[in-house]
Amino acid sequence: MDMITVTAKTVDEAITKALIELETTSDKLEYEVVEKGTSGILGFIGVKPAVIKARKVETIEDKAVGFLDKVFEAMHMNVKIETEFNEDEKELSINLIGDDMGILIGKRGQTLDSLQYLISLVVNKSSEGYLRVKLDTENYRARRKETLESLASNIAYKVKKTKHSVSLEPMNPYERRIIHSALQNDKYVVTRSEGEEPFRHVVIALKRENYKKERY
Repeated sequence: MDMITVTAKTVDEAITKALIELETTSDKLEYEVVEKGTSGILGFIGVKPAVIKARKVETIEDKAVGFLDKVFEAMHMNVKIETEFNEDEKELSINLIGDDMGILIGKRGQTLDSLQYLISLVVNKSSEGYLRVKLDTENYRARRKETLESLASNIAYKVKKTKHSVSLEPMNPYERRIIHSALQNDKYVVTRSEGEEPFRHVVIALKRENYKKERY
């Protein structure tokens, strides 16, 4: 953000004016004193105002929200954006609230995933180290996880019954991990990912050795 020049009677007053003008808090203000100012003789002879140059420090949340604001403005959508940055985990969580959120979710979450990827590019462009971004709306991620875990269980049962492998629809890495995790302790089936992005998918197959041991 560009620097602004603020003039006041004292440096403290100039800082306060800068905070108001930039609509920020003191922990997000960066400034330099150009002129400390003097009260002069008798309070009016030779008085010099204090002058500072200041700017708002752009946080990770600011970058993400600024990007999303432009996207939603172009889409003519009114969306409330909630953010939470976990410094220890280096993770930015974003929750979107508004009407017609199905538009932002898209088919099998593809639009939401695309937005999440773009935000990740924005916040990681000038950051030190990699920051993970989690974008969600209407608790979609949790609902999708539950659906995939149920799917994994049902397909595993089918594989055990028919003794034939089953290939699932193409999924992103996050959703594939859910399938793998859901069945990692199953004694009778094994999972593996096959194919190239964006068509990479999970295959659920029978662990034939374990199946024979239990059967015979």
